[in-house]
Amino acid sequence: MPDGDSPRLSGVGDGGDCAESSTRAQKTEKDPRKIARKYQLDLCRKAMEENIIVYLGTGCGKTHIAVLLINELGHLIRKPQKNICVFLAPTVALVHQQARVIEESLDFKVGTFCGSSKPLKSHHDWEKEVDQYEVLVMIPEILLMSLYHRSIKMELIALLIFDECHHAQVNSNHPYAQIMKDFYKPDTTKIPRIFGMTASPVVGKGASNQANLPKSINSLEYILHAKVCSVDARDLKDFVASPVMRVYQYGPVSNSTSSTFMTYSKKLAEIRRECILAISRETNDHQSLRNTKKQLNRLHENMIFCLENLGLWGALQASQILLSGDRSERSVLIEVDGNSFDDSLCRFVVQAAELFAADCTRDGIAPDLSSIEDLKEPFFSQKILRLIGILSTFRLQPNRKCIIFVNRIITARSLSYILQKLKFLASWKCHFLVGVHAGLKSMSRKTMKSILEKFCSGELNLLVATKVGEEGLDIQTCCLVIRFDLPETVSSFIQSRGRARMPQSEYAFLVDSGNQKELDLIEIFGRDENRMNMEIVTRTSNETFTATEERLYTVDSSGACSSAGYSISLLHRYCSKLPHDEFFNPKPKFYYFDDLGGIVCNISLPSNAPIYQIVGTPQSSREAAKKEACLKAIEELHKLGALDEYLLTEQKNVNEEELELESPDFDSYEGEDSRADLHEMLVPATLRDSWTESESPICLNSYYIHFLPDPPDRIYKEFGLFVKSRLPGEAEKMELDLHLARGRSVMTKLVPSGVIEFTKDKVIQAQNFQEMSFRAILDRSDFISELVPLGKDDYRELRSSTYYLLLPVKFIKYANTVTVDWKLVRRCLSSPIFRTPGSSVDRNFFPSHMLLQLDNGCSSINDVENSLVYAPHQKLFYFVTNIVREKNSHCRYKDSEATSYVDHLSEKYDIHLKHPEQPLLRAKPMFRLHNLLHNRKHEDSESHELDEYFYDLPPEICQLKVIGFSKDIGSSLSLLPSIMHRLENLLVAIELKHVLSASFLEGAEVTADRVLEALTTEKCQERFSLERLEILGDAFLKYAVGRHFFLLHDTLDEGELTRKRSNAVNNSNLFKLAIRSNVQVFIRDQPFDPCQFFALGRRCPVICSKETKGIIHSQCTTYASEVRCSKGHHWLQRKTIADVVEALVGAFIVDSGFKAATAFLRWIGIPLDFEVSQVTNVCTASKSYLPLAAFRDMVALENLLDYQFLHRGLLLQAFVHPSYTEHGGGCYQRLEFLGDAVLDYLIISYLFSVYPNLKPGHLTDLRSILANNKAIANVAVDRSFHKFIFFDSGGLKEAINNYVNFMISSSARESSEGPKCPKALGDLVESCLGAILLDTGFNLETVWKVMLSFLDPIMSFSSFQLSPLRELQELCQCHGLNLRFPTLKTGGKYLVEAKVTKDNDVCLSVSMTNSSKKNAVRIASELLFPRLKAEGYMPKSKPLKDVLKSSNKKEARLIGYDETPADVVVPDSTEFGKLKVAEPYSSSSSDSDCEATSSNSSPPVNRRSSFPFMDIIGQLRNNIGDPSDIESQTSGDSQNKSARSRLYEICAASCWKPPLFECCEEEGPSHLKLFTFRAILEIESSQDIVLECFGTPQAKKKAAAEQAAEAALWYLEREGYLQ
Repeated sequence: MPDGDSPRLSGVGDGGDCAESSTRAQKTEKDPRKIARKYQLDLCRKAMEENIIVYLGTGCGKTHIAVLLINELGHLIRKPQKNICVFLAPTVALVHQQARVIEESLDFKVGTFCGSSKPLKSHHDWEKEVDQYEVLVMIPEILLMSLYHRSIKMELIALLIFDECHHAQVNSNHPYAQIMKDFYKPDTTKIPRIFGMTASPVVGKGASNQANLPKSINSLEYILHAKVCSVDARDLKDFVASPVMRVYQYGPVSNSTSSTFMTYSKKLAEIRRECILAISRETNDHQSLRNTKKQLNRLHENMIFCLENLGLWGALQASQILLSGDRSERSVLIEVDGNSFDDSLCRFVVQAAELFAADCTRDGIAPDLSSIEDLKEPFFSQKILRLIGILSTFRLQPNRKCIIFVNRIITARSLSYILQKLKFLASWKCHFLVGVHAGLKSMSRKTMKSILEKFCSGELNLLVATKVGEEGLDIQTCCLVIRFDLPETVSSFIQSRGRARMPQSEYAFLVDSGNQKELDLIEIFGRDENRMNMEIVTRTSNETFTATEERLYTVDSSGACSSAGYSISLLHRYCSKLPHDEFFNPKPKFYYFDDLGGIVCNISLPSNAPIYQIVGTPQSSREAAKKEACLKAIEELHKLGALDEYLLTEQKNVNEEELELESPDFDSYEGEDSRADLHEMLVPATLRDSWTESESPICLNSYYIHFLPDPPDRIYKEFGLFVKSRLPGEAEKMELDLHLARGRSVMTKLVPSGVIEFTKDKVIQAQNFQEMSFRAILDRSDFISELVPLGKDDYRELRSSTYYLLLPVKFIKYANTVTVDWKLVRRCLSSPIFRTPGSSVDRNFFPSHMLLQLDNGCSSINDVENSLVYAPHQKLFYFVTNIVREKNSHCRYKDSEATSYVDHLSEKYDIHLKHPEQPLLRAKPMFRLHNLLHNRKHEDSESHELDEYFYDLPPEICQLKVIGFSKDIGSSLSLLPSIMHRLENLLVAIELKHVLSASFLEGAEVTADRVLEALTTEKCQERFSLERLEILGDAFLKYAVGRHFFLLHDTLDEGELTRKRSNAVNNSNLFKLAIRSNVQVFIRDQPFDPCQFFALGRRCPVICSKETKGIIHSQCTTYASEVRCSKGHHWLQRKTIADVVEALVGAFIVDSGFKAATAFLRWIGIPLDFEVSQVTNVCTASKSYLPLAAFRDMVALENLLDYQFLHRGLLLQAFVHPSYTEHGGGCYQRLEFLGDAVLDYLIISYLFSVYPNLKPGHLTDLRSILANNKAIANVAVDRSFHKFIFFDSGGLKEAINNYVNFMISSSARESSEGPKCPKALGDLVESCLGAILLDTGFNLETVWKVMLSFLDPIMSFSSFQLSPLRELQELCQCHGLNLRFPTLKTGGKYLVEAKVTKDNDVCLSVSMTNSSKKNAVRIASELLFPRLKAEGYMPKSKPLKDVLKSSNKKEARLIGYDETPADVVVPDSTEFGKLKVAEPYSSSSSDSDCEATSSNSSPPVNRRSSFPFMDIIGQLRNNIGDPSDIESQTSGDSQNKSARSRLYEICAASCWKPPLFECCEEEGPSHLKLFTFRAILEIESSQDIVLECFGTPQAKKKAAAEQAAEAALWYLEREGYLQ
């Protein structure tokens, strides 16, 4: 139905030439009314007044009426209106087609939503889509799901359009019907306008007969709340051409050649029988055998069909197509559910193909179809011969196009192949068109689109199509439509006819002349269509089909809901989200029982679901029972928190948009690696405290800066720090080791030296000296000029971020006080450069021998010595230390024998000395300042004395700049910026500590140095960083938050717990919490650059404000180009802020312990508290696993762990794989979640303490090596844990055995190959640790001891090698090599080539083939790495193993644990003295779905007597003749249930085995027999105790069983079990 095209003004209707349609859309304005036909406008007007269903034939322009309606109602949906139009189409192809039509016809924003669209998971995603688009075109499943989960609300939809609306049947489960029944409520105030479109208002077999036709039409109107409207045929004749209908008879089949068909049929039947016998011998699984037989029958029936309808060649081609496909494709071809096609059935197809091929290729027969010229039976059926004849008559017609409709996919494929290969049909370019199926690789949406485009352009002119070609798709108008297989319904009859719309087109039927039913069927379809048209005009009845109402479960808080029908898919989706692996696929299982009120469905959920059994209420049918039980399961899962308020399993907690909204006060940019934001760095309050101009005197706290050089071969001028506020105690004790060049260092200490008063004049002198000092060492180019003004800025403009003074002092050691060296200060400030130009020494004032002629005038020797001079010829500054009186400029220059200073300067610089007789100046060049905070010492280096290097300079080439500014002052000043940078950072850390201490008491327990370490990133290039603390804090966060959620949500599975923990501890959430607490202002993330050191007297030149911030920092695209502004803004990655939070956690753990770290996390917004009762409840709940103890040697298992359990149920739970389902639900996954977290922390604690000097990178690498699943699995192998596991998977058993056998072999350690390690082995170790942790009340000391015993097998099997891929990548990176892994997949295996190139030339390559791409890459990397080393490409860093050998190893200790373990009460033993005791039952049933297996040498653990439910069903059917039901604790009113139902309910709620009912006595004659039943109940709270209750004799077995159940209920109530 190509209704997507705009209607033509003339012609034969919609869907004409594609190029013409496109051109027309481009040329016309987007006003659909201009090209609308009169009847389209009339129907549009009617649709505006009321809900209608437009009933028009294919090609009559129904889509254009919808376009007109959208246009007329545009004022309701055009933005900024919040309302939308939803256009529903039943197929993906139709969605894209109709969306394209709307976009071409209207100026609305159109969005498409279907299976190929990007999945929209969150409500936030849908809100954005609704805000963006005005018309949403989608498949109905998406809208239905969105309505159920409240992603889209019905009240937002102004116009709802249903394409192919005949699918909306009253009693169908089609999404169209569900949407209307569940969400369209006419009694509400705001409902959408409904508009339906169909070419046939009835659908399905029998719907169009005389009895059902009125009901079908009325029911469609009822469900859509709309009226069917059509148009008189006379109004359509000018627009739509009607084809000529012709019937072509063939056969009949019952002729002389029918014996050939019968012969092949018998042979196929014999092959089928042999296959069934062979399959029966290979399997004992009756269910599997039954399914295989069903598939075989379907396969056999398809072969017979192809043989009868296509002939031998068609059957041969069908068999070859089946053999060429995979399992899923074969399932689609023979139309069986899912991809369940059994590979054993291939033998039938192979033998059938051999049978057909033997005759098709025998002597005298062409070897292939392209060579055949003589068409005859039995190679071609009479039906296909008749088809070929029809095609031959049309082959010369111009612009011919034809569609052949068939009913089966395999027919379409085979027939298409035959028509392609026949030479005399070469003018027909043929292809097949079938629906898009998940398993059908030959027909993807892309392929279908390509085929339709080729058909449209004429490249193809013949399509063999299934019913997918009947409706919806925009298929080119044809001159010939052939029904190879007759239509099954009148709807199919009408829609396929609509494809023949060219003038004088033909609608042809192939009919067996010997089959009168086929001849009658065509006539019936014609009559039904006429009757349908008459019924539309003249209604004969108001009757409708009775609609069944389904119960809805609605969440009050959100409005989300689920119907009983939708709950089935929702439950399957929930189970699919549960944690699973290759050996465990979680699915719900359904069992049905007959109860007093009808059929009851019992659902067995996967063992890792929070509930195990759900029992529905009695219903009239299995389908209804299943729906009711599934809805009940959804309700329970929601109440338990497994489904959220929108009935979804997972919702995104934090997104970037939310973070932006919550953090509006800083700019951000998206960097190459991660997002970064602009933040202001905090300046410590102590250094911000300023003095005012009016203060006099000013009292400043003084601190002597004590320099201790190593070696002591340098002199440093004494300096002091002066601040208005006293430094905090931890800052006053600051000691700092500054690293100089060549292994030398200077230890600096702050010595508090009392309070000193400064007069106003002295403050000005001090400020001028500080300005002069910083400018001299940092802005020395300022001193090239003759005049350098000091203190010229207005005081108010001297605004600095810090206020402190650094002045030369004299330290009075005995008094621990300092005095400012004012003499030196005044001498420096008296330099000529700070006075008026030209002021030099008067020659008459000093004797000539005490004067020196300098480049800028005459100066006394006293002024020149220990001063700063400038040599213009070199553009360098020098410190003059003394006058070399014994040398002048005539002396030999340096070590040269022939050159003097005079000659050297003349030759090199063209300087001619006028006073060469003057003594030379001994000078040292002014040094460049460096960051002295990072590590410039090698680990094995020692400091050593180093002679200073001096130069001798003629005085007259030097300019005197600062008098008294000696080398010793310069040396001290070179240290001060690094000292003050560290002090500032330490004060920031102290401020954060004060904030934390004021918020919680434990905040005072961490040292400021540790806080500073946590605030300092690796980028700062200091000798410490947050990396190690962050690793420790991250591990603690994982453990503590995991523990909190484990206890808080006792019903959530491992996957949900992991998601919740991830949402709490991921970088996004930690970033958000840190911003909320303003932690970001304390972070130090910039390397210290002395040139960017600003203080009083040297203010930052970049003045930043709110107005200029964006301009100043907008040009910064990388951290390296950051601009330092007056506000201290810097770019911080969001991950960095999150890392700081984790590092602060680590700081509290190291300095204080878990309690302080927990308090900090509580302060920042991550609660970790739990109640002791929660731990006790978990331990008590583990009792349900105790019955499994009978099947394992618990003492031996505890000995392996070296730990005796108080609650053995925890230990048993730790060994229950999720595939094991006999015990009533539950598995080790939750314990594994807890154990994984605690193991991670314990390993980090071990590494942190044993290797205190290990670099963070090595620490992370070592953790990944020791904590990966394979390493942990070695513990399970070493302790033989695999012998104790409960599981029900043959594949897991094989995988475990293969791996264990490999690991115990001598070559396992050296081999890089080997079987894959089953994850379950590592899971056992982690779940054991989790069980011990709970059993001890979270006593980490006990778990620590167990973990230490586990380390031996881990360390012994570990080679301490990183991932081979990572090692190869690092090697290539450090040598500039390019590494690529071109991959080719052939025959289910991956061929990976590891190729290393340099400058586009291939250096080396290695190829590897493996079934896993990841393994192929790993092995190839492992082989290539040594070959690169052999070529001379050696790693620049030491291997991790060598690093560990050279590391200083300490004793292992558990870091930070200071919690008090919870008091876990030892479970009481309950005695039942008056009960009849029997031995536990054992089951010999083999009818269960899968058999429990174990690699233990002891007897295998088989299914227990009462599990699964099929065992009960079998016994009850034999003994009672009427199966009972099993109900969960969530059942409804017990008064409406049978006693047996209530007893099953109680057993399920108590995690007991279901009760058994046995007929123990029969009495009386056969016609008056009485039956006595007993109920057998095992009370599992006390092991091996069985209760037997006998009923009174009854005439019916069902009543007798009911009596026994009532007796059991009476006893349980009396003993208090029902309270």
